[in-house]
Amino acid sequence: MKEGQGKTALVTGASSGIGKSFAELLAAKGYALVLTARRGDRLEALAAELKQRHGIATHTIVADLARPDASAAIVAELAFRGLTIDLLVNNAGYGVPGTFDSVPWTDHQRFMQVMVTAVLDLTYRLLPGMIERGWGRIINVASVAGMVPSPAGHTLYGASKSFLIRFSEALSSENASKGVHVTALCPGFTLSEFHDVLGTRDKMNKMPNLLWLQADDVVREGYEAVMKGHSVVVNGVIYQFLVWLTGALPRSVSRRVSGFAGRRYRKT
Repeated sequence: MKEGQGKTALVTGASSGIGKSFAELLAAKGYALVLTARRGDRLEALAAELKQRHGIATHTIVADLARPDASAAIVAELAFRGLTIDLLVNNAGYGVPGTFDSVPWTDHQRFMQVMVTAVLDLTYRLLPGMIERGWGRIINVASVAGMVPSPAGHTLYGASKSFLIRFSEALSSENASKGVHVTALCPGFTLSEFHDVLGTRDKMNKMPNLLWLQADDVVREGYEAVMKGHSVVVNGVIYQFLVWLTGALPRSVSRRVSGFAGRRYRKT
């Protein structure tokens, strides 16, 4: 019997990148899947593929988490279909290039809605059922960017990821004794469509290969961490070292190093 059999997982931003890798891993472990993202065609194709390959039940819900009512609509659809969620992966996210004052406020609003508010909203609505059943797992896809000084550009990205890390730590402490484990997954640069969407692929291609992580490795480590009850996991030895070094160096030095990296690899 597979460990996920009889349980259902919900993955946001499931149509590509880390979200897609989570869907593939969870399907292989026997979880029924609810996949949500904005791109319905990709969702349907992925759901059909995983259903055929692993013999699991799959469901898709097209939703734009930038809409304030999206989380409520997703949960209402789950109830309509008679689905309960045992494992939640809050993965949907993106980046907004530019300095804080150069980006329209409406773009900042949408960004924070997706990166922070929707995570809180969806978690708040699904957590009580996990507590009631005495078993639940929540993975919040954060980033090493939330653990190091933020350089210029993409002003709210590191801040939003730092919030997710602290939120996950607190939520884990509150609910571990109730059978619900929460983990903040903190990868560094991961091979996906993320940088193509941002228009920074040319810059990122100049980075050393040792800084790139594979999405499947990131996902596997995140799943293992949440099952063991670890509240935070940093992916990759190189990034574990960089996080340690950032904490060991004087803050002023860390900021200068981070600023140099930002000028090289961020679109400001």
